[in-house]
Amino acid sequence: MLRKNQSEKGPGDHPVNTSNPMASSNPMASSSPSPSPNPSPRPNPSPNPNPSLSSSSNPNPSPSSSPRLAGAPKTTVIGENISINGDIKGQEDLIIQGSVKGSVELPAYHLTVGPQGQVEAEIVAANVTISGRLEGNIKCTDKVEITKQANFCGEIKAKRISVEDGAYLKAAIELERDEPPKKSSALASTSSTPKEPLNVAKEAKKAE
Repeated sequence: MLRKNQSEKGPGDHPVNTSNPMASSNPMASSSPSPSPNPSPRPNPSPNPNPSLSSSSNPNPSPSSSPRLAGAPKTTVIGENISINGDIKGQEDLIIQGSVKGSVELPAYHLTVGPQGQVEAEIVAANVTISGRLEGNIKCTDKVEITKQANFCGEIKAKRISVEDGAYLKAAIELERDEPPKKSSALASTSSTPKEPLNVAKEAKKAE
């Protein structure tokens, strides 16, 4: 192959520079760049001034971990595998699914004897619902409800009672009646004041 001499120029030829001018003027164009002598140090991350606000903390706790609301009703359950011999007093509703012998006092709350409940006790409560076996006396300030699953033997003293068809009941029942409203004092005073009878005979004699 014949190589054209760079010194020979034709009439319309321009000089050709075979060397790469960028290679000499740009030192970064080399295939193996030299490392920087003083690399800039990487800044350390700033520590968290408040550890309690770390990202691992849960800002929105689940409803299950939140405390119970103050106005929510409370209920205690005595399970099927629990037996109690003694007196029970409380300030909340009670459900008995186990065995209780003694007395139960819930003057302002609701007592429920569940289908698995076995109770032999004296009961004092605001409301009583019987769906299991109960033997004893009940003193209730409002209502006693006996479901078709109930087996009751004893005495009941309450203001109201309801018995479902199919329930077993052997009881002496006393229902209290609300006292009728008293008459006003003004009406009582006018009705108690006697009226003077008119003496027509004496008035006629005076006229003669």
